[in-house]
Amino acid sequence: MKELWLIDDGRIWDAVKENIINAIELGFTGVAVRGEFVDRAKKLGNIEVEVAEITKIKSAEDQERVAEMSKSGERIFLDFEDWKVIPLENIIAMKGDGKIIAIVRDADEAETVLTTLEAGADGIAIFPMEREEMMEFSGVIEGRKNVELLAAKIVEIRKLGMGDRVCIDTITLMEVGEGMLVGNKAEFMFLIGSESEESEYVSSRPFRVNAGSVNAYIKAGGRTKYLSELKSGEEVEIVRFDGRTRKSFVGRVKIEKRPMVLIRARADGQEGTVILQNAETIKLVNPAGRHVSVSELKKGDEVLVYIGERARHFGIAVEESIIEG
Repeated sequence: MKELWLIDDGRIWDAVKENIINAIELGFTGVAVRGEFVDRAKKLGNIEVEVAEITKIKSAEDQERVAEMSKSGERIFLDFEDWKVIPLENIIAMKGDGKIIAIVRDADEAETVLTTLEAGADGIAIFPMEREEMMEFSGVIEGRKNVELLAAKIVEIRKLGMGDRVCIDTITLMEVGEGMLVGNKAEFMFLIGSESEESEYVSSRPFRVNAGSVNAYIKAGGRTKYLSELKSGEEVEIVRFDGRTRKSFVGRVKIEKRPMVLIRARADGQEGTVILQNAETIKLVNPAGRHVSVSELKKGDEVLVYIGERARHFGIAVEESIIEG
């Protein structure tokens, strides 16, 4: 995974400390600080700490010098005085085993740095800024992208009897309108809502998605997995009703026998199904971002779905003829 660093060369410890705490809480890889602050920074949390040393790139000679430096296997923080893509391309092409971390000023610059020559730099670094701005760079590193969700009409609701369903407890608190994409076909998935709403009988569990039957696919970034394969520590993708995504991880998975119901929907000329536990706390998400319980769902109701491009083989999109029903 690409690295994300905060470089804080400040002289006032209290201000540096606040920035480091933000970096830790936002999942930064590390912080680079003045030498006298290294030991204090290490005590604040589990984060890498280095001395803030920046190499400026102004000329072709600088590029060659950095390429030679990178053979040591160390991490090098680069600041391009007159930002251009070509110098970074040259350094990436020539570098040794060291890690190239490029300083960036905005999210667009970060995207460019991380994709230059396809492989990109080993990471990005930023100077101190407001916490909300720092979060944007966390999103870039996580590969947080929007997905396009469509409104699909329910065409069938059918009780199936008992089956094994998968309940995913994440390490993240979700809100109403957020959940995970699950379906019986990789190219047609339903947005299954988190248990973030209180009910008459059960307290909210906003970290949980009761995702569906063991055979179903779940979308996790550019891949899919079977629900039955999920284990603690694995990455999952949380999706909001407006298509925004964020990364989380599985805390635990519970597979239990429960009465199940099949939901079939149609959108954009395609049809897909998902099999869910037949209980009022299991909900899909409608285009307005509201949760709709499977116990109240009716034919003609609209719910949000994701329509992918192709079927999958071991979770990866493939160009071949595969028909899934």
